[in-house]
Amino acid sequence: MIRRAAVVGGAGAVGRLLTGRLLASGAEVTVIDTAASHDAPGARYVRGDITAPGFRVGAEVGHADLVVLALPETAALAAVPEVARELRPDAVLVDTLSVKQPITRAVRDAAPGVQAVGLNPMFAPSLGFEGRPVAAVVGHDGPRAGEVLRLVEEWGARIVRVGAREHDRIAAAVQALPHAAVLGFGLALRALDVPVADVAALAPPPANTLLALLARITSGSPEVYGDVQGANPEAAAARSALDEALRRLAEATGDAAAFTALLADARAALGTGLDHHRDTCARLFQHV
Repeated sequence: MIRRAAVVGGAGAVGRLLTGRLLASGAEVTVIDTAASHDAPGARYVRGDITAPGFRVGAEVGHADLVVLALPETAALAAVPEVARELRPDAVLVDTLSVKQPITRAVRDAAPGVQAVGLNPMFAPSLGFEGRPVAAVVGHDGPRAGEVLRLVEEWGARIVRVGAREHDRIAAAVQALPHAAVLGFGLALRALDVPVADVAALAPPPANTLLALLARITSGSPEVYGDVQGANPEAAAARSALDEALRRLAEATGDAAAFTALLADARAALGTGLDHHRDTCARLFQHV
């Protein structure tokens, strides 16, 4: 049973989400962070740097049944050797990175016998777990790794177990590619130099939806979105595919037969989900 948890990076958005749920599930939680303060009532707070842990940070990690690394990728990779030195053999190490191949290799190299689970909540932390998917990469299985997955399911999430490489390949398609398309839309708007007031006055639902997505992404953390694009080894292929798709679109424009074929090819990406996604769009457009 997980009685004591240490959430490293617990002052961040993902860390706060996990801290709150662990407390509600009855665990004693210690937040470890370099920030001057945190807002997790009920949790103990230790200010410190996990990449250079002193006695107190090391002791908190060493007493925990569960250690969560809710950190950007660079900090998490730097922390793994230090955490591995302090972890109990029966503890479980959880990361929340959006890219899994580098962290999975780092944990296996530094702590090959330690139970390890990579979680990637596929949603903004403010939305909560209920009804949403969480990708789970089990690096080393065991009783506490299983308990972590059970807890996340109890919080209402839908666990989707995948391997590290499969995770990154899918994440490139569902995170890096959409983000690149939305950021490209924003950069193209800037290049067209159409005043935003004119855009907003005439924007149909598809444009309003893209404007909303552009606002959400560009208001977010550069570290998070930078990791999605820069740390995922599969993201470059996703951006190249987007480049190639735009080239095909330009070539098909003005040729009715070629454009019809291009639409059919794009529609094929939806497979048997065409009707579901078309209905979702209809409901969405009632609100934008």
